[in-house]
Amino acid sequence: MATLDLIGSSAKFRTVLERVEMVAPVDSAVMIQGETGTGKEVIAQAIHQASPRRHSRFVAVNCAAIPGALMESELFGHERGAFTGAVAQTVGRFQAADGGTLFLDEIGDLPLELQPKLLRALQEKQCERLGSGGRTIQVDARVIAATNQDLWRMVQERKFRADLYFRLNVFPILLPPLRERKDDILPLADYFVEKFARQQGKSIDRIPDEAIELLACHDWPGNIRELQNVIERAVILTTGPILNLQTTEFMRPTSGPAAIKTLVDFERAHIMATLRETNWVIGGKRGAASQLGLPRTTLITMLQRHGISRLQPEQQEGRSDRSFATA
Repeated sequence: MATLDLIGSSAKFRTVLERVEMVAPVDSAVMIQGETGTGKEVIAQAIHQASPRRHSRFVAVNCAAIPGALMESELFGHERGAFTGAVAQTVGRFQAADGGTLFLDEIGDLPLELQPKLLRALQEKQCERLGSGGRTIQVDARVIAATNQDLWRMVQERKFRADLYFRLNVFPILLPPLRERKDDILPLADYFVEKFARQQGKSIDRIPDEAIELLACHDWPGNIRELQNVIERAVILTTGPILNLQTTEFMRPTSGPAAIKTLVDFERAHIMATLRETNWVIGGKRGAASQLGLPRTTLITMLQRHGISRLQPEQQEGRSDRSFATA
């Protein structure tokens, strides 16, 4: 499928795709774990689309977005008169996903008192609407859950039921954060440029080298969602064929009194911070070039371009800018 979730060739992302292919044909429960913005729902949709259930509905529920008092009705539905304001019978999300897939996002936020009812629905493939007097409805829905929390720790802290955890965690899939799949940043950026340029009726041919270097250096705490927002903003600002990725708030340094004013300033500051972290070692597995995702020769060229030296300013007069360790 040519969706943003399946764009990427990094080793960690290929592992995710392999696990999607393994589990899609069967009906086992899946637990997708990953930071916010890593694309958990889209991976769930990819599993659904590659499964025998693809011709039925994919129903998503965000457990963190629905108040606890309304969650039972949202999942299982209610009869007319079940509570004040229940003026008609309502089908719950579980029944709406009959024959298809039910995606429970942020499952760690499901109220503790409701977890036994979800467990029963999963085990017995049936549910009952609020106010139904115990009448059950047979439901055949595959369940995919997702979380950005440490559910096992929540089990140990008695904030999440162990039996429900083991019922949902049949086939875990761990989505790596974007900072751990640097090779995928440029293909994803290209995808978003094309997408938003098409939506805005623009023709953008390429991303400039300086912007590519900045995208590669950023840690992306907001993951793919943050990258998408950054590119959309850049496309809005672009008036010609080259993407106009200006200095934006997301690329400001996390410490220090001075704000970054230009992309060049950001690049220099980021390189300097990495050099300090690596004790000014350039090459090798733990060197600055590796940490920045750059070839050693490229980093040395960038150091020379920025005039970066390990020497203090008062020591630099008459000395070479090559005064740093390269291995």
